[in-house]
Amino acid sequence: MASKGLEQRAIPRMNTKVTFIGFGALEIGRDWGFGDEEAARRPGEDEAGKVLNAVLDAGITLIDTAPAYHRSEERIGRFVSHRRSEYVLATKCGEHSDEPRTYYDFSYKAVKQSIDRSLQLLQTDVIDVMQIHFGPGPEQVLERGETVAAMKDARKEGKIRFLGASIDRELARRSIESGDFDVLQMNYNLLDRENEDNIRLAHERGIGVFIRGGLGMGKLSPKVVHHLDAEMRDKDKVLKLLELVRYDGAALGALALEFLYRNPGVSSVLVGSKKLEHVLHNLRMLETPVSESLYEQANRIALGMEAS
Repeated sequence: MASKGLEQRAIPRMNTKVTFIGFGALEIGRDWGFGDEEAARRPGEDEAGKVLNAVLDAGITLIDTAPAYHRSEERIGRFVSHRRSEYVLATKCGEHSDEPRTYYDFSYKAVKQSIDRSLQLLQTDVIDVMQIHFGPGPEQVLERGETVAAMKDARKEGKIRFLGASIDRELARRSIESGDFDVLQMNYNLLDRENEDNIRLAHERGIGVFIRGGLGMGKLSPKVVHHLDAEMRDKDKVLKLLELVRYDGAALGALALEFLYRNPGVSSVLVGSKKLEHVLHNLRMLETPVSESLYEQANRIALGMEAS
């Protein structure tokens, strides 16, 4: 039986398929992560190259990045541009790198320049999916329309193939209904279901859905076992879920991924890592058997009901 993580899910608006597990390339380019400063530090060049090639060697066919991920685009271009035919490449515009910070500029000129810069760094002739990387004032960005206009012009010029947006809740619904976007990237996981109706609507319209935060920014992953003293949203539910799986972090991750896998509207779950072994572990977690009884108990906990 084929790996669930490598299952190909169709995106009708793109007339293509992507693997259920996609690679989120934030951590290979920017200091980020659960834990202390050392744990959050991005990997060196050699390790970043190993991770990126391991992603493709494993069979994952979607890589998602952004200028705001600092060195990420550059490293993708350096280490896997020669394998460009093996993956769907998604990046973003609107939030720009000014390492160690980022800044926002959604003007037509800035977005067009950003797209050209991304093409250069990624060492590719075309980007498959260009997504708006929203920040403050997303409603005004949509209403002004400069960003979308710049993206559409870049598409006419053959620089990008499809338009996307990384957005949640009501503005995600508006983006779906606008007809402008082929892909929406949304936050969604076992503990946060605010975008569930948006995922359903996008699926009905053939729009791809990339999930960020599928493992709750680490709190639904094996990492959480070592950081139970940290402040986190829904901590009481996380502790109940851990108790349910006898504090087996891999079993918690398997539950979180199984929840996403059961939603047919989810095209791909973006899972990132800065370490080679974690990439392979993420795929293996989805293969962990989850009994119906365990799944239902976890679902009740997530919904705020005591497990029976």
